[in-house]
Amino acid sequence: MPLPKISEARNLSDEEIVAQITALKKQLFQLRLQKATRQLEKPHQFKHARHQLAQLLTVEHERKAAAQSQSGAKE
Repeated sequence: MPLPKISEARNLSDEEIVAQITALKKQLFQLRLQKATRQLEKPHQFKHARHQLAQLLTVEHERKAAAQSQSGAKE
């Protein structure tokens, strides 16, 4: 399974980004729990989830910064 592209994250709406961030944080918690109880079968899922979470957080931050700079330019 290839790593997700950031262009896919940029095509999402703000609400979808927030929902996916929440879902990925829950998934990472479950993966850590599985690892601690030695039930984790696919350790590469950590890398994919962290990578996708970082992309979504980056896009969210970019949008907030752009909105803030536009509101600052209007004043």
